[in-house]
Amino acid sequence: MQKRLLKLATVAFALSLSACGLLPDKIDETVNWSASRLYLEAKDEMNSGGYDKAIKYFEKLESRYPFGTYAQQAQMDIAYAHYRQGEQPEALAAIDRFIKLHPAHPNIDYMYYLRGLVNFNDKVSIFDFLANEDATERDPKAARDAFDAFKQVVVRFPDSTYVADSLARMKYLVNALAQYDVHVASYYYRRGAYVAAANRAGRAIQEYQDAPAVEEALSIMVRSYDALGMTQLRDDAERVMKKNYPNSRFYNGGVQAIAKAPWWKFWK
Repeated sequence: MQKRLLKLATVAFALSLSACGLLPDKIDETVNWSASRLYLEAKDEMNSGGYDKAIKYFEKLESRYPFGTYAQQAQMDIAYAHYRQGEQPEALAAIDRFIKLHPAHPNIDYMYYLRGLVNFNDKVSIFDFLANEDATERDPKAARDAFDAFKQVVVRFPDSTYVADSLARMKYLVNALAQYDVHVASYYYRRGAYVAAANRAGRAIQEYQDAPAVEEALSIMVRSYDALGMTQLRDDAERVMKKNYPNSRFYNGGVQAIAKAPWWKFWK
């Protein structure tokens, strides 16, 4: 009798577990929401800083109503929400997906602009190297990617409302990239790699002719050629420097001095 009761109890317990397994862990409150309500709720979450929840709502919207205008807007907002969360890979993936799916979308210029912003604010690969002892180990790829994205806006969408800001950011990025090359050239010079220093400084001058960093690049070229005993090249570089920067802060007694201030602090 006891064995039979034990079996019955075991069966009852197993059935109760099965029944529990059939019940949902949590009821989805959005199950009967329309596309418009899903979108409005997602926007409210995003406006209040609830980006994680907003992304979930946008994803539900896109999944349930994939062919409506709300779905396209949701895709754009998902990219923006990831950007505001500081989730660079997710934001770039969402942007690239949207561009591939909707290359002729009337707001495609915004997506290129957003791609630029995502890379522009990537502190790890663009400007975080300012705080590192050896910045030559970091390639500012994100800065170049940001520049390319902003250039797309300016070239392909000249009437876009994002052109003015894109141009301003491009100018800033040119200066930052030029200064990075100058830093690398200075790094080579300090270690006695004078040929590499002169070449890297020359590259900065050639690629970023109007950047403020050109002044320091010329000073490094003069110093490098002087150290190598290449007097003709030294004098040529110094002649260019005198012509363009007669009152240069790097000029001292006919030989350029490497600035003692932090390489990145190029403002006065």
